[in-house]
Amino acid sequence: MKTAVFSTKVYDKDYLEKANEGRHELAFFESTLRPSTVRLAEGYDSVCAFVNDNLSKEVIEGLARLGIKLIVLRCAGFNNIDIETTSKNNILVLRVPAYSPHAVAEHAVALIMTLSRKTHKAYNRVRDGNFSLERLIGYDLYGKTVGIIGTGRIGAVLATIMMGFGCKIIAFDRYENKDLVSKGVKYMSQDEVFAQADIISLHCPLTPESHHMINTQTLSQMKRGVMLINTSRGKLIDTEAAIESLKDSHLGYLGIDVYEQEEKIFFKDLSEVVIRDDKISRLVNFPNVLITAHQAFLTDTALTQIAFTTIENLNNFENDTIEQSNVVTLEMVR
Repeated sequence: MKTAVFSTKVYDKDYLEKANEGRHELAFFESTLRPSTVRLAEGYDSVCAFVNDNLSKEVIEGLARLGIKLIVLRCAGFNNIDIETTSKNNILVLRVPAYSPHAVAEHAVALIMTLSRKTHKAYNRVRDGNFSLERLIGYDLYGKTVGIIGTGRIGAVLATIMMGFGCKIIAFDRYENKDLVSKGVKYMSQDEVFAQADIISLHCPLTPESHHMINTQTLSQMKRGVMLINTSRGKLIDTEAAIESLKDSHLGYLGIDVYEQEEKIFFKDLSEVVIRDDKISRLVNFPNVLITAHQAFLTDTALTQIAFTTIENLNNFENDTIEQSNVVTLEMVR
């Protein structure tokens, strides 16, 4: 099958080619998929997209005119794709529903540990020959209450890890994880989690309901000095509200691997240009904010699984043996 792969980085090509073993004809494009680059898919049977590709109504209709019948997402999230339009145009969408939940959960822990012990500041100081311990006082995680919003695969792994630190785990999810309950995790309402947690970590999909779930009102419900971690989707957080809460010292720490306008910034080297996004420019200047550029998934284990499942999705489509758990359906976005 001839597949146009968009938003390609070196590691994408390496892992996909290794998993492919020459079975499909893969063409790699560094460009993101957007209205102006749809034409690159001409002559191909399918396209492979990533989280920041723009799979809007316009793009989907353009792909349909080119005869594309399959979109394979090399990610779990699908908030960047107009599923109603793919359905109307009989384009099947397959994703990677799970790769390595440990990769993302462990990255969330890395953000928590770095912020709580200020190791990023200590590292920079020592490189400059400054071995002072002033203003590096952190806090123990032991005994802290960690609130987890969304206890799917990733949230469940994080809960287990944080219990190992001796933390109390409270959680919100529409569906309780019985295994977590048996381990002592207490489920409660979202408002109760916000009010009681010392550390809050977001592990839920982006839907119309969850868009800007972290806003001025919900931030005000949280404890003064709370730590907020987001390794899920950037638009879960109203950035302007977070900035105001940081300025008021109500939000004590913010660790994010995602950003609501990241498609204009992340996965690019902007070190030699002026970044015109005032919000992220403001965030990086807060001493209690830690930002990574959507790298939580970036482990050998995760990349191997993503590539394997992506190629399997192509194989299964070609052989008419679709794995239904990988299909993104209209019901999933309603």
